[in-house]
Amino acid sequence: MFKDLQFALRQLIKHPAFTIVAVLTLALGIGANTAIFSIVNAVLLRPLPYPAADRIMVLNESSGPGQDYSVALPDYFDWRNDNTVFEHLAALTRSRGT
Repeated sequence: MFKDLQFALRQLIKHPAFTIVAVLTLALGIGANTAIFSIVNAVLLRPLPYPAADRIMVLNESSGPGQDYSVALPDYFDWRNDNTVFEHLAALTRSRGT
């Protein structure tokens, strides 16, 4: 096994262009894998930091598939006053970052 490692090291030293390409490929692959896992872990795997997060729902107004709009404030007040299904209702505004 030690002789195999010595041989591999000699070959890598003998061919520096291949060594650089191999190291850069590994670095890029490991970096991309780490970045994607971090995003998936934060968005999909880790539970939301709220009690009973599986019971949280989002309501939107829509004029068709893919045409979701924020709920107008008067509509929210109507929904809140006429609510017989949900335990609590809350409103939020979405702002686009600049």
